[in-house]
Amino acid sequence: MPDHSPAQEQFLIQAGQALARRDPRQALALLDKADALGRTHNATLNRAVALRLLGDYHGSLAVLDDALDMRPYDFTALLAKGAMLEKINQPKAAVEVYRNALKIAPPRAHCPPAVTTQMDYAARMVEQHARALGEFMRERLAGLRADVGEAALDRFDEGLEIYAGLIQPPKQQPLLLNYPRLPIIPFYDRSLFPWLSTLEEATPFIQEELANLLNTAMDEFSPYIAYPKGAPVNQWGELNHSRKWSSLFLWKDGRRQDAVCDRCPRTAALLESLPMADQDGFAPTAMFSALQPRTHIPAHTGSSNVRLLAHLPIILPGPARFRVGNTTRPWEMGKAWVFDDTIEHEAWNDADDLRVILIFDVWNPYLDDKEKLLITEMMKAQRDFQTA
Repeated sequence: MPDHSPAQEQFLIQAGQALARRDPRQALALLDKADALGRTHNATLNRAVALRLLGDYHGSLAVLDDALDMRPYDFTALLAKGAMLEKINQPKAAVEVYRNALKIAPPRAHCPPAVTTQMDYAARMVEQHARALGEFMRERLAGLRADVGEAALDRFDEGLEIYAGLIQPPKQQPLLLNYPRLPIIPFYDRSLFPWLSTLEEATPFIQEELANLLNTAMDEFSPYIAYPKGAPVNQWGELNHSRKWSSLFLWKDGRRQDAVCDRCPRTAALLESLPMADQDGFAPTAMFSALQPRTHIPAHTGSSNVRLLAHLPIILPGPARFRVGNTTRPWEMGKAWVFDDTIEHEAWNDADDLRVILIFDVWNPYLDDKEKLLITEMMKAQRDFQTA
């Protein structure tokens, strides 16, 4: 329902007409008459416009604060307040107001062009401020960076960009199980996985066995993305049922794929010697992941943070990148890593030939053995309940 009476409605209409013909003094006189019948939010906003047209930016700002006192989450009033703060030479205060406004912005499709223009301007101001703040902090701290280790410095640089507002902190978004109190780490420290060097040293014979598979069983590599007809494919439209991204499983949902393992026995034996995740009916999963030239795997997240994924490049014909959260790394032949796939990640094969990665899952190192058993039995109980 309107927050004003019929008499106030007439004064407001006339005040709006006065503002449309850029007669702010007449508009203020009419708004005084409306306010004599009781203050309203609409009249307060129009008064701020009239004062702005008169060049009284401080007065307009004070009135906008009155309007926001009535409705603290008024998006247009926040945008207007940011503009007034700029007018009185307080750009940093304006940025804070713009940032708050953008947090509650309505969908762009629901906004008239004039408002989306203001939204875009506010977003540019927020970004420019973040860049300037980031550069200021980097310059201030430049002299302290010399003796900081590479890993700590990499983490600090990400922290600085988060603090400046340039990027968002990564977060875990598991599709199945979000287990509490596990750290949010995109790429885990190698020291937690002493077997990585054994895996890396095996690269040559894994390459030999994969080459044989590619020569004799390439048709067994199946599309990794295979949504049924009618299912929403979201970001997977290009890759759904496409051999641009295909896989050949050595283990799948905890089951050894004997027909494949028998054709790459040394690779299978190596994997069996490593501490892969072991969850009856769920893990391990191990596979060769093949990505065709100039193909992009869009951003996505994995199923559970109780296990992590290990990557070892086997065929790397040229540049290929991998992003987890805010960290992007190039693959390097003979170099493995372990990452949390419940953090948003994506991959690119920028080369002109096929790229293949060996992928398998391992337990999160911050779980103890008894907890792993409890988690597995919990997941099995949930599955049994769903299928009963």
